[in-house]
Amino acid sequence: MIPIKVTQPSYSWPAVVVSLIVANTLVFLHEQSLDPYSLNHFMTVFSLRPFYFSWGNYLSWGSVLTSMFLHGGWIHILGNMLFLWVFGENVEDILGHWKFLIFYLLCGLAAAGAQVAIDPMSRIPMVGASGAIAGVMGAYLVKFPHSRVVMLFFMLFIFRFEVPAWLMLVYWFALQVYGGAGSMTGPSQGGTAFFAHVGGFVAGIILVHLMGAHERFSRRRDLYW
Repeated sequence: MIPIKVTQPSYSWPAVVVSLIVANTLVFLHEQSLDPYSLNHFMTVFSLRPFYFSWGNYLSWGSVLTSMFLHGGWIHILGNMLFLWVFGENVEDILGHWKFLIFYLLCGLAAAGAQVAIDPMSRIPMVGASGAIAGVMGAYLVKFPHSRVVMLFFMLFIFRFEVPAWLMLVYWFALQVYGGAGSMTGPSQGGTAFFAHVGGFVAGIILVHLMGAHERFSRRRDLYW
């Protein structure tokens, strides 16, 4: 099951969401153009590896930002960009463009910090925008809980159905907590950085409260509010 759109309308063009999707796509296409040795070097330099992270080193924080624009494969980037498009448009609409960009980057930083704090000995590179996007999803839960998410279901056939946004997002968050708890029972073997998702989601909930909605949003009544 994958989300393909939400029923909540947006009242502005999501310039930052589109720009982020373009930037992530261009970086990924660059990755695809590299030979295996160069790709491994590129990932080593610009990814986040918790074991080598230093909280007081600005270069370490720089790797957090660069790692947010790297992806490990087509499914990884397509999934992340789909979720960013589905949930990011409305959140950018209520925050405004520049505030949304700051919000997105802060969620990514919080997500990385959570994963490093939980698994500081991991030498496996962390890449992907999913921590920042988890923050967008947390903000969506707070601001648009009664919107509906249109889901696409694949089995023997394909069909669409709608679920309340709060239900889909709470279910997704519970899966991340469950996956994170499971990952602590054995040695780190790579894969999904569940605690980055958890940290980003919680950061999104907090930050959207602290940063406040765009004045235009506060003056109108949204559908499904």
